[in-house]
Amino acid sequence: MIQIGQSALSLNDVAEIVFNKQQIAADSAALAKVDVNFNFLKQFSSNKLIYGINTGFGPMAQYKVSEDNILQLQYNLIRSHASGSSNLMAPHLVKALMIARLNSFMQAYSGVHTDVIELLVALINNDIAPCIFEHGGVGASGDLVQLAHLGLVLIGEGEVIFEGEVHPTMDIFSRLNIKPLNIHIREGLAIINGTSAMTGIGLVNIIRARKLLSWSVMLSAMINEVVQAFDDHYSFELNVVKHHKGQNKIAGMMREVLKDSKMIRDRSEHLYNPDNLDQEVFEDKVQEYYSLRCVTQVLGPIYDTINYAQDVLENELNSVNDNPVIDHENQNIFHGGNFHGDYVSLEMDKLKTAITKLSMLSERQLNYLLNSKLNQKFPPFVNLGVLGFNFGMQGMQFTATSTVAENQTLSFPMYVHSIPNNNDNQDIVSMGTNAALITKKVIDNSFEVLSIQLMTILQAIDYLGCQEKLSSASHEVYAAVRQIFPKFVEDLPKYKDAKKVKEYLENTGLVIPF
Repeated sequence: MIQIGQSALSLNDVAEIVFNKQQIAADSAALAKVDVNFNFLKQFSSNKLIYGINTGFGPMAQYKVSEDNILQLQYNLIRSHASGSSNLMAPHLVKALMIARLNSFMQAYSGVHTDVIELLVALINNDIAPCIFEHGGVGASGDLVQLAHLGLVLIGEGEVIFEGEVHPTMDIFSRLNIKPLNIHIREGLAIINGTSAMTGIGLVNIIRARKLLSWSVMLSAMINEVVQAFDDHYSFELNVVKHHKGQNKIAGMMREVLKDSKMIRDRSEHLYNPDNLDQEVFEDKVQEYYSLRCVTQVLGPIYDTINYAQDVLENELNSVNDNPVIDHENQNIFHGGNFHGDYVSLEMDKLKTAITKLSMLSERQLNYLLNSKLNQKFPPFVNLGVLGFNFGMQGMQFTATSTVAENQTLSFPMYVHSIPNNNDNQDIVSMGTNAALITKKVIDNSFEVLSIQLMTILQAIDYLGCQEKLSSASHEVYAAVRQIFPKFVEDLPKYKDAKKVKEYLENTGLVIPF
């Protein structure tokens, strides 16, 4: 059981909770601090004008709220801002969102009652996902709209997704004997005033991006194998003189995959032979196309981008992102903008740009395999049937090309797309949740493109009949995927096969260490 609040949460912790249903508990020492923090706020706020406790919110903060209405004020805030639209966020993204909100509360700077902690733990452990819509957040003053839908469920209203179906919240609460939240002081503002939606989505994006990059390295290695490329472009000696961690890591990953391949060629054996000097036109291409030869230089920056984004998102996960910050240790309340999502927004924009480039590399490698004039090894579209009568992978290339084109358009940054709103109180915003959701779409798309690439590589392997010459890592992938996507010669619809292969890539553990 993972103890929330005991120490900083890591990306791996989030992955265990979200994808492996690891149970959690609130660390008792951290929970005691939350209680101290709440009691400090209760005492400190007496006979004082405190933003969000006895005032309105945002540009209406100049209006005082009477003592009789201060608790109703918090309910009004939640209900009025539960205004999202478009698609519901997937349950695993909502779970990550709740982990992020819970962990922020456990820092003991939010002034919340421990009832909120216990309720969030119950929702997470029971796989209850509040119905939260994708559209609504601008990423400043926190993810107000998305988190208001979380708040709506916490007070026993709205709907939840449980066991794959949407139910009224209280139906599930009653079934599982869960008590909804009663507001104590400022729980409404504390729930909605944070970056937890963009952070939760962003963390899941990074988990999936790591897997996607691992597969991109794997498929890049496999395509080099099937075309019998030379080995020096991913060698230690070539890459170590370029002082980038990512490039050298990718090169090492490729060497690990291809270490026992019988198809990769040694340049010294094939091109440094004196007999070759008698040729005026070399039969072998002296250097491969960039999409094969420059894999370490293309994927290296993507590796580094993912790692840096992970550092930033883990920092955000373990940060306090409320306003105001309730500081019981310094006996004060500090107003500012820790709810602003620029850190997450910028990293998501960088990540989606990097993943778009990954999908572009995949598409170029795919095109190389499909274009017989380029590879001079395979029939057009790796067609194993009758040329002109059968079509091989021709139809699937259109899907890959159009999907990459969508990625390229989606890569326009949200970070610089601020629109003032809230009576210009929020005059510069991060659009962090939009950035995270668009990045998710780019990652989804990229898994589709890599699925088509993998299907094509397997057809190429069968055309050559080279299964026994593959490296052990490549052969393992070949054998596993052929179980769900058999070799084909005659033309049949391939959309169901593509979906199966995509699910395999998404759900299979990392084929090589990240």
